[in-house]
Amino acid sequence: MIFDLIKKRRSVFPAQYIDKAIDKETIEKILEAANWAPTHKKTEPWRFKVLTGDKKQELGIFLSNKYEEVDPNPKQMKIKKLQFNPSNSGAVIAICMQRDPKESLPEWEEIAAVSMAVQNMWLCCAELGIGSYWSSPGLIKYMDEFFDLAAGEKCLGFFYMGYFDGELIPSARTPICEKVEWLD
Repeated sequence: MIFDLIKKRRSVFPAQYIDKAIDKETIEKILEAANWAPTHKKTEPWRFKVLTGDKKQELGIFLSNKYEEVDPNPKQMKIKKLQFNPSNSGAVIAICMQRDPKESLPEWEEIAAVSMAVQNMWLCCAELGIGSYWSSPGLIKYMDEFFDLAAGEKCLGFFYMGYFDGELIPSARTPICEKVEWLD
């Protein structure tokens, strides 16, 4: 049931991933789920760049080098994490948004559509037993130096994915009644 799957979805971080590849067909299935997200005016603004193999390590090196370049006081622990997260993942998907060239709707609606696409990916991963995590480091503003981004395209973060061992701790939420106002 979809409600159970929604409640089961968790952030699973790269440190929890095991050394097991995610095959291309599985990644394609996850991306196909993204493609069915709602999209106002059918702009379908989501764009994805899938990194596997050596490209994951290249991303980690780029991020750590860029961090050292732009931060006056770089921390060794963060440098290592920027390199580790991509390399320890089964795959990394750069989450990008292609702005409607006509700007026929507000940018926030395009970002919301991409976010819904990522939620579809996250739910698909949960169903397939793949851990995933959306990271949006400040360094994403430099991703046009790593990727060949089209005009109007921007990177919104990275979707780290990997198989993991063990059980996930159930999450808790405050009751919805504390977040809803009924107006009659």
